[in-house]
Amino acid sequence: MRIVRYSLDGRTGVGALVGDVVHDLLEVELGAVVGRLSELTLLAPCDPRTIVCAGSNYAGQIIEKGRPWPQQPSLFLKSPNAIAGLDAAIRHPAEVQRLEYEGELAVVIGRTARNVSASRTADFILGYTCANDVTADDWRADGQWARAKSADTFCPLGPWIETDISDPSALQITTRLAGQVVQSAPTSEMVFGVGELLAFVTRWITLEPGDVLLTGSPAGVGPMNPGDVVEVEISGIGTLRNTVVAGATSSGQFARVSGEVGHHLH
Repeated sequence: MRIVRYSLDGRTGVGALVGDVVHDLLEVELGAVVGRLSELTLLAPCDPRTIVCAGSNYAGQIIEKGRPWPQQPSLFLKSPNAIAGLDAAIRHPAEVQRLEYEGELAVVIGRTARNVSASRTADFILGYTCANDVTADDWRADGQWARAKSADTFCPLGPWIETDISDPSALQITTRLAGQVVQSAPTSEMVFGVGELLAFVTRWITLEPGDVLLTGSPAGVGPMNPGDVVEVEISGIGTLRNTVVAGATSSGQFARVSGEVGHHLH
């Protein structure tokens, strides 16, 4: 199933995508037809309270950057205000000289997860979506990454949550900037796989339905500028597309539907 959040004629909701038609999602059943994809605005497919991210988790990027091999996952947080959806603008702050794309596989939580064992993590996952871990490289100099990672629009997610992924280590991530491939790697290059990451995170951080785990970015992270279109495509899921704009936020893309994703998970 492909789960979407949408906006249509002033209302927002959660639906299931069947072909190019969106249905309302009633518990685990399809409801009435909402409309075709071309008639809707897709919002970020979930409304997370917590966004936990893994850094330096792809072998290619570790080698590219000359970093030491990690002994355990390196974690940081992004703030929920950073969430943006498909076709939403990514704001390029005027003060930032280098704004970077980072294409990533995002895990969406389906059940309250605390002290989850690596062998049972699939039971706690609703599905997967594409993410762009946008980073203001200049602001890393703050000494911590809150501003660098969590400014408005710095966490695009979408286009939907794909629930039918049996092996998250058998996917391909491709990031394109202005139509040119800038990142391409299999998710098997992850140092710590989805199960290991989720088990590690939930030893200390309880994740709730709709929360998100970002799993790291491959080699090839680089700058993007106003006017650039950036696409993160993951095989078996879809393509997240956003345009970088100078200074302005993405009007209409921050509508939140509090609790709605969690409501439909049980």
